[in-house]
Amino acid sequence: MSDTVIRFNNVTKKYKLYSSTRKRLLGIFFKKIKYKEKKAVDDMSFEINRGESVALFGKNGAGKSTVLKMITGVVFPTCGEITVDGRVSALLELSSGFDQEFTGRENIYLKGHILGLSEDEIKALEDTIIEFSELGDYIDQPVRTYSSGMKSRLGFAINVNIKPEILIVDEALSVGDNAFKTKCRKTVNNIIEKDNVTLLFVTHQTAVAEEFCKRGIVMKNGKIVFDGPVAEASEYYKTKYNPPKKKK
Repeated sequence: MSDTVIRFNNVTKKYKLYSSTRKRLLGIFFKKIKYKEKKAVDDMSFEINRGESVALFGKNGAGKSTVLKMITGVVFPTCGEITVDGRVSALLELSSGFDQEFTGRENIYLKGHILGLSEDEIKALEDTIIEFSELGDYIDQPVRTYSSGMKSRLGFAINVNIKPEILIVDEALSVGDNAFKTKCRKTVNNIIEKDNVTLLFVTHQTAVAEEFCKRGIVMKNGKIVFDGPVAEASEYYKTKYNPPKKKK
């Protein structure tokens, strides 16, 4: 088995930007509709090995979210090659993928199947997920009655308990109150240390990144501008890429 679990080989992702929703719709059917082209990711190459913990830094628009979406298969590259070897659990939009009319318990099975688990695998994890979510009796109520925080807690509980091989976290450790946040951080740390899970962690908080990761990649305008030890990547992001404003 290869030690490389994520590989980007000269990957570029272009988006078509239309001036209105109407033109975007027409653009599906007519090639002559004018648009601007945006390179969200520009000829990017990197590898992440099994068990590595990697922080991804960059301002909004740097291309981080596009990289995550391509790894999880939500979008596909315009050109280049992407290889992902392992079950991916993505803590991105934690409440996405829920059926609002289903109960929390029913949604555990729905999301479990979407993530590729069998009925027996989901059943074995059901009680652990419910206990972790701390939803109590609400687990058998329709998700449409949940607050956004309750949905996020259920989404987090599902994703961290499915025994992922690759865990992608995008600012998802701010779920719930302080006690729940602490539990989330401990759980992610345990997954990394005990299960040899590969972590890709996207954040603007360099201190949090240094808590979880050993390697850091800094992105700017769809390109990698730094790749090295997380402390050096953090310093680069704070001082060269995102320097503090001078006091007047």
